[in-house]
Amino acid sequence: MTQLADLTPTQPGAANPITISEKGAQHAIAAIAGSGKENAGVRLFIKSGGCSGYQYGMAIDDRQLDGDTVVYDRGVKLVVDPMSLPLVKGGEIDFIENMMGGGFTVNNPNATSGCGCGHSFRTDGAAAQEGEGATGCGSH
Repeated sequence: MTQLADLTPTQPGAANPITISEKGAQHAIAAIAGSGKENAGVRLFIKSGGCSGYQYGMAIDDRQLDGDTVVYDRGVKLVVDPMSLPLVKGGEIDFIENMMGGGFTVNNPNATSGCGCGHSFRTDGAAAQEGEGATGCGSH
């Protein structure tokens, strides 16, 4: 069953499973508009890999699958699958700009450690993976 939450500022105390910053929303709205997809949103997902164990992924998606959590925040439709939600619950999608360019990032309260690249994380408090079988930052 699909969960739907309208996370407008008029609902004080709403438990937001995932949010987006103002700057993130501006860039997401532009990306969605440029995608040509109707009724699209930002899908946030987690996959195994990265130098810290899990790796963030984002895509402009117009599909809604069984079990997806759908949230509307700052005018952006955010979609998270049921396997990824526990790993990012309470997180915020943001957009950062630095000397290397810019891009989306996730401020994740569930991450106990992360990689310097900001694209991968762990939730068990263990150190980042090293050696054989570990995926480095440059392989995202």
